[in-house]
Amino acid sequence: MDDKDLLFKIRNPDTRSYGFNMLVRAYQQRVYWHVRKMVIDHDDADDLTQEVFIKVHKSIDSFREDSQLFTWIYRIATNECLTFLNKKRKRFFLPIEDIGQQLSAKLDSSTDLSGDEIQKKLQKALLQLPDKQRLVFNMKYFDDLTYEDMAEITSTSVGALKASYHHAVKKIEDYLTA
Repeated sequence: MDDKDLLFKIRNPDTRSYGFNMLVRAYQQRVYWHVRKMVIDHDDADDLTQEVFIKVHKSIDSFREDSQLFTWIYRIATNECLTFLNKKRKRFFLPIEDIGQQLSAKLDSSTDLSGDEIQKKLQKALLQLPDKQRLVFNMKYFDDLTYEDMAEITSTSVGALKASYHHAVKKIEDYLTA
């Protein structure tokens, strides 16, 4: 089912629930992994994914269709992640580096993350990045999004995204070769 069909079903009172269930099925896994790569912890990612779809449900009628449904949902997910990480820092009065260390410890202790040592080392390198650079790297490297889609999701210029990605790659290379 394409976006137009989903939106038609969601906006029709007789098929609204069915349409929204289809939307969740279509995007839930991608949203979960997008969120999970930012917050690391499964429970936090699960909660945030649920929050994303609650927000989508509440505001779907105001979706203007001037972007893809996917990029609109990713934008909501991205904002939820950044808000969550900022609140976490403020709640525990932690500097940015301590949040990275805390998430890195969760990465080490997580039993539901598969992967070899190289993948874990890459994830630890990613945790050293500022949130926005990590977000840009994740969207480009893992999600294979275009810079144009990323610009729409983050409300950032393509040039700034390219620069962020370049800086992120350089920092990751430095971390992995150290």
